Amino acid sequence: MQMENFAPIMFAGLIVIMLIGFPVAFSLSALGLLSGFIAIEMGWFPAGFMANLPLNVFGILSNETLLAIPFFTLMGSVLEKCGLAEDMLDSMGQLFGPVRGGLGYSVIIVGFILGAITGTVAGQVIAMAMISLPVMMRYGYNMRYSTGVLAASGTITQLVPPSLVLIVMADQLGTDVGQMYKGAWGPSILQVLIFALYTFLVSRIRPSYVPGVPVTARTLVGWALWGKCLRGIIPSAILIFAVLGSMGGLPFMEHAIATPTEAGAMGAVGSLLLAALHRRLNWPMLKEAMNGTMRLTAMVVFILIGSRVFSLVFQGVDGAKWIEHMLSGLPGGQIGFLIVVNIFVFFLAFFLDFFEIAFIILPMLGPVAAKLGIDMVWFGVLLCVNMQTSFMHPPFGFALFYLRGIADTLFKNNALPRKIDSRDIYLGAIPWVGLQLLLVAIVIFFPQAVTVFLDKKIEVDVDKVQLEMPADSQGPGSSINMEDPFGTQKPAEPDALPMPEPEPPSPGADKKQ
Repeated sequence: MQMENFAPIMFAGLIVIMLIGFPVAFSLSALGLLSGFIAIEMGWFPAGFMANLPLNVFGILSNETLLAIPFFTLMGSVLEKCGLAEDMLDSMGQLFGPVRGGLGYSVIIVGFILGAITGTVAGQVIAMAMISLPVMMRYGYNMRYSTGVLAASGTITQLVPPSLVLIVMADQLGTDVGQMYKGAWGPSILQVLIFALYTFLVSRIRPSYVPGVPVTARTLVGWALWGKCLRGIIPSAILIFAVLGSMGGLPFMEHAIATPTEAGAMGAVGSLLLAALHRRLNWPMLKEAMNGTMRLTAMVVFILIGSRVFSLVFQGVDGAKWIEHMLSGLPGGQIGFLIVVNIFVFFLAFFLDFFEIAFIILPMLGPVAAKLGIDMVWFGVLLCVNMQTSFMHPPFGFALFYLRGIADTLFKNNALPRKIDSRDIYLGAIPWVGLQLLLVAIVIFFPQAVTVFLDKKIEVDVDKVQLEMPADSQGPGSSINMEDPFGTQKPAEPDALPMPEPEPPSPGADKKQ
């Protein structure tokens, strides 16, 4: 076997073990070590090459950027359990409810706001379904629309800063986290507008699908209603501004005063303050939030270690060159590359979690994209938009699993008048997956959707740079040596110190003698 044929075999093995269903982190480690032993036996690289593996692993674990993940996860876990979602959904539902599709608008808006302060899909889908699904069924909303809007609004959190996926992508692509956050604001706002436009069209084409809630169903009116809305929005806006603004992640902010890790720590403290404000800060809630943070962080670390074991051997057998030659030779240049990559990532999302795609696939695609002249921030945001769909389509659409579970729980507790079929959940997700893919196409063909909020790069044309020297510095009295203007030559040292010359005798010296 030739070495150039081993990289495709490793890649095919990667696809096979991902389809088996065994935990990806351990499968990757096993495949990488087995491939490494084979490569050493075949003489493709020395055994000492594998000695770099511990250094690689410790280098990853000492990365301060990834330390932001547990902080942001803790922030989201605390906010998920402090009652913020319930208060906002209740107030927004009463505010927009009388309008056709009003409950759908409220779910979309609250999903966007919660996505900017929690960053967890599970918490959002469960919290919004618990509050909104019984209300939607009570007032005759179409079942497929209801389940679709709840699941899709929960996945917005993967794109809205401070998304954990964007932190991982910034680290893998070697870009600034603040810039990645700035680039994600444009697609995030577009996603909300697309969802709202779809709801508006449904309310016009199929009014019976999204009826308005009777005004008599309101429990709050006037300033009491607006006050409850603002009590949920204003603290959230302050926390968003403090966390993202401190790391330069908000549009039109050019300077950062904190690293992502410091901003995450500040966000975790802010979430505890919000929980105290809602009078739900207690030890059982905090213990549950810390347990969730520990599980997610451990999963991320093990996936990262497994992917590094595989990638080290893959690089050793020139796998990067094989990927580069295969993808850089696609017809259509950048557009052809982007279309093929997005189709590939879309189908991988059927079987892989977004963290697994970011750690395993992104290091292979990033160097090729850079060689084609693609901006890394734009490329990372584009793939993040694509990976939203991983929560929305079978067989591992986690948002649909969460919705299925909470719907069964609500039915058993008699909160729902009838049981929701899985068929309604999966078919209801299809239009929203199409809307997410529409956003992917918009970002590809209109890059300004990402770059509009990015810092403008200062480009210097070295061919037009001129070095000017003052004219009087070259005159006779100039202290600059034109033969050595930078003083790089040392003066020659004399062999011996010169003796002073004797002074000539004065004219009256002989007369005195």
